[in-house]
Amino acid sequence: MSKKHLFALIVWSAALTATGAVADVAQNPADADRPSATAQSEAEDAAIRRVLTEFRAIRVPLSRAIEVAERLHDGSKTADISFELANPPVYRVRTMRNESVWENAVDANTESVTGKEVESSLKELDRDVLANMIALKWIKQEMSDAVQVAERAASGSALAGGLVRQEGKLNFVVVVAAGDHLKEVMLEPPKVGKQSASQR
Repeated sequence: MSKKHLFALIVWSAALTATGAVADVAQNPADADRPSATAQSEAEDAAIRRVLTEFRAIRVPLSRAIEVAERLHDGSKTADISFELANPPVYRVRTMRNESVWENAVDANTESVTGKEVESSLKELDRDVLANMIALKWIKQEMSDAVQVAERAASGSALAGGLVRQEGKLNFVVVVAAGDHLKEVMLEPPKVGKQSASQR
């Protein structure tokens, strides 16, 4: 999952549930003028504010949703997770073990698993995602470890996390709600007991 995809997922989720935004899209003809950069930026800011407002109201932290999803398939590891505005709000969690990949929704208020589980094989994933998943098998650090480090570094609560490959290296990227902002924390899995984290 790319960094841009993580942020886009969060903003897209908020935009879809904002009835004004959906109505506006439905009322505008397909060939209407595109919104200006300022209008688009304002819409993104409003979507992020909506996500933060909803996120602050939930009861289940992201780290707990990881535990719930990983317990569904003993020995599985979380590859990515994101908070999703829905009714009810959920964490969308993708876990893997051996050649199997599962996607589940964990209710962000009750920690119960909702909806239908989606199961697939590593062979069904696109090449970039497959490479990240295979690399995840050999990394000792897990998403839950990355989340704890990121939350301390950014002084907030994580609402999304995934894997990215930068300059040939696999990193965890965690999006943290800190105050009125979303912060991105990149973590390189530790090498021989060393760990590095950079915040953007």
